[in-house]
Amino acid sequence: MTSDSDDALSWDGDEGGSPTRPAPKKPAKASRERAESAQTQGEANDPALPEGWNAVGKGSAAVGRIENEDDEDQQPLSTAMLLILGIVGGVYLLYSVGWVVGGLRLKPLANFFVADAMFLPWFVLAVAAPLLWFLASWVLTRGKAGWIRVSALLLGVVLLVPWPFVTVGAIGL
Repeated sequence: MTSDSDDALSWDGDEGGSPTRPAPKKPAKASRERAESAQTQGEANDPALPEGWNAVGKGSAAVGRIENEDDEDQQPLSTAMLLILGIVGGVYLLYSVGWVVGGLRLKPLANFFVADAMFLPWFVLAVAAPLLWFLASWVLTRGKAGWIRVSALLLGVVLLVPWPFVTVGAIGL
């Protein structure tokens, strides 16, 4: 192990090396053994790169391309869409908390009308509804226009309001 500070800034096998000392020579026997072990382990001899990557240097013309198996074009989300997703996701998270607080505040009143076995599954579904709506609108609007995805998310904001929390509040009853 050397104490050269430039060792942390170089990769094993860099051609340049540090300017104060020459790059260490690798024995040809070790590189041949690595190539033979790669062939025996089933690694492909045909190098290929995914879309968006470019090979440079000696032998770069022989590098092929990996074909995308997805039929639809994967475009990154715009900044506005990321902001909308973050804000609406935060609202849905607050809605889940509101359903927990409001549902627990209504539980003593609900025990007069229904048993716990009937209250608990609907309580869990009410708490999970914002997450389920977010996931469903995300998956079902994939590949559609951005305004369709935003309108599906905003429709959930309107429909999933935690009414027990809104009407009774955290300190009601």
